Amino acid sequence: MKYLMILLAMLTATGCSMNDIVELDKPTEQKFDLTDMDQDGVITARENCAGTILGAEVDNYGCGQVSDINNTQELKILFANNSDVIEQEYYSQIEKVAKILKKYPETKVVIEGHTSLRGSYELNLALSQKRAKAVIDVLENTFEIGEDRMSAVGYSFDKPIDTSGTPEGEVRNRRVIATVTGEDTMSKMRWTIYTVDDVDE
Repeated sequence: MKYLMILLAMLTATGCSMNDIVELDKPTEQKFDLTDMDQDGVITARENCAGTILGAEVDNYGCGQVSDINNTQELKILFANNSDVIEQEYYSQIEKVAKILKKYPETKVVIEGHTSLRGSYELNLALSQKRAKAVIDVLENTFEIGEDRMSAVGYSFDKPIDTSGTPEGEVRNRRVIATVTGEDTMSKMRWTIYTVDDVDE
């Protein structure tokens, strides 16, 4: 019995020695760069678009999405008959276009000028071009939009929106339209929104 106890003690001691912690002489070499330099949630080893704006929405390779912009709107500017003068009260209409152009600096705008059905085609062609150019002048001189991002085209009375022949219809046809096109190069941002409902007490 005494020898059996000694044998069990030896086996127990041997088992413990087999489970001893082995320390490595040097740290394990990491084959992949697991850092996230731009903090977009994608490790550097997989990153294809370094330098992402903090908080931007990205794909599995750290790249944001680029989407096309095509924004067309009629500017509610009323021109007097045979005039290309834009009154100050209509500058707020042009400012809407300026804000889009400033928000998306890679976009461009085409301003279309249109006239009523009165007068000769040639006269109205020149007038519609002047109306479009008048809008561009305001965008450039008042809202500081680069001239190289804008172009003007006159359509005379080729594209009327009201053929009733009434005075009101003629006013509607004297109009300008802005079309902003290009790419949205600004990063789409991720937002976390918390809302709190008001409770009447």
